[in-house]
Amino acid sequence: MKSLLFAAFTVLGVAVTAASAAEAPLIERQKLFGNPSHSQGKISPDGKFLSFLAPRDGVMNIWVAPVNDPSAAKPLTAETKRPIRSYFWAPDSAAILFVNDKGGDENFLLYGVNVTSGEQKALTPFEKTRVEIVAVSNQVQDRILVGVNNRDAKWHDVYSLDLKSGKLALLLENKGEYAAFLADEALTLRGAIRSRPDGGNDFFKIVGGKVEEKPFASVGLEDSQTTAPAGYTVDGKTLYWVDSRGRDKAALIAEDVASGKTTVLAESNKADIDGALTNPKTGRIEAYSVNYLQNEWTAIDPAVKGDLDFLKKTLKGDIIVSSRDYADDLWTVSVDTVTAPPAVYLYDRKTKSVKLFYVSRPELSGVPLAAMHPVEIKTRDGLTEVSYLSLPPGSDSDGNGIPDRPLPLVLFVHGGPWARDQYGYQPYHQWLANRGYAVLSANYRGSTGFGKTYISAGDLQWGAKMHDDLIDAVDWAIKNGITTKDKVAIMGGSYGGYATLAGLTFTPDTFVAGVDIVGPSNLATLLQTIPPYWEAGKVQFYKRMGDPTTPDGQKLLHDRSPLFKADAIKKPLLIGQGANDPRVNQRESDQIVKAMADKNIPVTYVLFPDEGHGFARPVNNIAFNAVAEEFLAKNLGGRAEPIGDALAKSTAQVPHGAEFVPGLKEAIGAK
Repeated sequence: MKSLLFAAFTVLGVAVTAASAAEAPLIERQKLFGNPSHSQGKISPDGKFLSFLAPRDGVMNIWVAPVNDPSAAKPLTAETKRPIRSYFWAPDSAAILFVNDKGGDENFLLYGVNVTSGEQKALTPFEKTRVEIVAVSNQVQDRILVGVNNRDAKWHDVYSLDLKSGKLALLLENKGEYAAFLADEALTLRGAIRSRPDGGNDFFKIVGGKVEEKPFASVGLEDSQTTAPAGYTVDGKTLYWVDSRGRDKAALIAEDVASGKTTVLAESNKADIDGALTNPKTGRIEAYSVNYLQNEWTAIDPAVKGDLDFLKKTLKGDIIVSSRDYADDLWTVSVDTVTAPPAVYLYDRKTKSVKLFYVSRPELSGVPLAAMHPVEIKTRDGLTEVSYLSLPPGSDSDGNGIPDRPLPLVLFVHGGPWARDQYGYQPYHQWLANRGYAVLSANYRGSTGFGKTYISAGDLQWGAKMHDDLIDAVDWAIKNGITTKDKVAIMGGSYGGYATLAGLTFTPDTFVAGVDIVGPSNLATLLQTIPPYWEAGKVQFYKRMGDPTTPDGQKLLHDRSPLFKADAIKKPLLIGQGANDPRVNQRESDQIVKAMADKNIPVTYVLFPDEGHGFARPVNNIAFNAVAEEFLAKNLGGRAEPIGDALAKSTAQVPHGAEFVPGLKEAIGAK
């Protein structure tokens, strides 16, 4: 089936209609999922350079420009396969550091590139090793602290890394105990965190390079994801915490290190403290954010209140201060209006002026993009799940978040599950809304950001109450005229992929189709194959998912695994998987595809040999989405850009079920 410009279905006398092409021109996948023109714009600590990620020969690399002439940017790195996805400046501004893996295996190594010469050096040149950044400080110019697990894959030892020579000096050998470490601004190790048998955490002081035997603070399972140290001031006298002890929502706490006295700096009865703005010279927190329906910043220090007020007034949209030079004269500020591509501005504090640095996807400027509507949905047992609804441009004439007539709907489920959806430009929402669908993302119980009670409400509820919340979101959409009950599909990655499989197995009549991206099908085998460096957090998985070492836990994991109910699937399923995924092993997709194929249940399987947990290479992401939109168009009636040569440009393999997606067999033949 080729692209549909308009499709209508009548269900129980109600027209369920995909958005008309005349109302919103089709946006090419490349514009939404191809490389952005720029991303992650930052200013160097010395204020002399601007940096960003941008394509070089089709692969995202690091570029650098003089602060007074962004147009003179030059590429600093020359990655040819794996895109660089994150980087940071060395404290002395002489180099930029980044991490990268191979083919999605998540064995991230650290590299440094000299800004002047362009010389690149592997700073952790080890095989099958994953580096973690322990601490970087503006106060220490020549070194940083890193964790390296090349001695024992399960545990990271802490090293001081000399940035010029590349020499690693061991500071603390982690003998199978500590999940994380805390250092002050002088890069002195001050704390270690160890998991407890109950799923909580113990916090230990480090004195003279040795971890004290008795913890100075402890939390149980319920506080484990909402309480943690958040860093020291430069003078080392104050330790900040994001802390839910004695309250439900995590507050911002300042602890006097000498006396142990604590002061509440900020809290909300709606959501956890989400972010902080920290002075680069003093390390003191100057502002904080709370993200309930939308992200909101509040100044603590009058020194930045005027700046934030000016930025909020001048730059319309959600703002984030993404970097500051050490002198604190120049900031980079990202702005998200949802209905336009995100942009980054350079803010001069002295002159109180802003100048556009870049628009991330200028090809989307002026294109009709979907608004996002925050909504509060009540679950059947009285909880409130913060959710986000996007509608096709032109489908909601009065802008009230209810379409003029019911639309096919895609329930797009976030991964984690200990993560959250939030307000902002979301390429999947934009893509699906442009294709004619209402798109709903619900923060089901277990999602983070809404307090410890909401997280704990998801304990042992995979495929149970967590799934009920998703069904309640669908019921809300039906009740409010967003869609009708037989025009709803489910889609997501990681836990969202699991939710897709659960939707088609545990509630086989709710969804007309499902798109599973790197989702686990068997919770027992998922826990057997988690990466070794997750050892410290394994007890959390057991307490919140089910304990595979006990008979009751084994039964729960079996009962909540879609694999064992595969014969209940009635509706079409599309699966995408990375062959090198260290979190959700390829076996998770292989085994449910086999179970369905053995029973002659239609399933389409797309495999990428050079990807891991998700699709980092744009050509692969575009290829899978090309298949997905034809799949959804067939089953929901929306529009689709033809697959064309999307698969030919990618590494996609289709081991099973190409015949179930229009145009897929032809696309494979063209590779």
